[in-house]
Amino acid sequence: MRPLLDTPFSPPEGAARSAPITGAVRCVIALGNALGEGVLWSVREQAVYWVDILGCELHRWDPATGGHQRWTFDEEISAIAERAHAPGFIVTLRRGFALFDPATDMAPRYLHQPEPDRAGNRFNDGKCDAQGRFWAGSMDFACEAPTGALYRYDPDGSCTRHDDGFAVTNGPTWSGTGQGAAMFFNATIEGNTYRYDSNLAAGTVSNKTLWKHWLPEDGLPDGMTTDAQGRVWIAHWSGWCVTCHDPVTAAELGRVRLPVSQVTTCAFGGADLRTLFISSARVGLTPEQLAAEPLAGALFAVDTDSLGLPAHPFGG
Repeated sequence: MRPLLDTPFSPPEGAARSAPITGAVRCVIALGNALGEGVLWSVREQAVYWVDILGCELHRWDPATGGHQRWTFDEEISAIAERAHAPGFIVTLRRGFALFDPATDMAPRYLHQPEPDRAGNRFNDGKCDAQGRFWAGSMDFACEAPTGALYRYDPDGSCTRHDDGFAVTNGPTWSGTGQGAAMFFNATIEGNTYRYDSNLAAGTVSNKTLWKHWLPEDGLPDGMTTDAQGRVWIAHWSGWCVTCHDPVTAAELGRVRLPVSQVTTCAFGGADLRTLFISSARVGLTPEQLAAEPLAGALFAVDTDSLGLPAHPFGG
């Protein structure tokens, strides 16, 4: 994988290199995904998975062999989490939560569709908390109406709506444990990242506050992850970067610059959980923009000195 940028990390002026990058950004695989998202590092397989939402595809790449696999669906697939006590994944499809096992030829099996009254919606980003509950957000397919909501789907089959009124949702991610735990969630179109107090034992959130409002030059906050120190890493749609932030003050600690504008999400992986995998999109770009961004829709990676956290599986 050829490095694309010699100096991908740039701390803000006057700031310490508190989230250092040790390598150059490299292209893992250039598939031209329409809307790459949902990056997941499988610890048990030592492979990275991600989705192309609008392409209705799930992808897998094995760093050890360079092997690539692809599964195609009849509808959008937007987020995945491994199952703790069974093979395969819990996933979000267009209408809700489903199970899918790549090792079989069976189609995904829906578990729950929480929005029968919101025909213009589809599901978007999501991941599991430390207790194995899958949190995911819905959004307006046209990215305009505030009809999206935040849900928690539990291993016992119950589903709870925790917030509402978003045009496009992204996240969540968690920082800290115990009484100081926080959950972060993006209202992408509005350019807002919200912080909630998170009761990890009960699976509830409260005290919603505006953690950061992003300026137009920042692009829009998209998918995100957290490292072992609790720092929040956020991908920027139309922002050409991933930024790293203090979870309390939201101060920027550094950024990874990408050769593509529509940066969609990120997740730590690799054998030591220090490689940041980053997805991107090409949907909506003009022919001139695509000529200037030939790697739009590719999956990227960059080595860091930040230890990531393994993705929590569904079911505890």
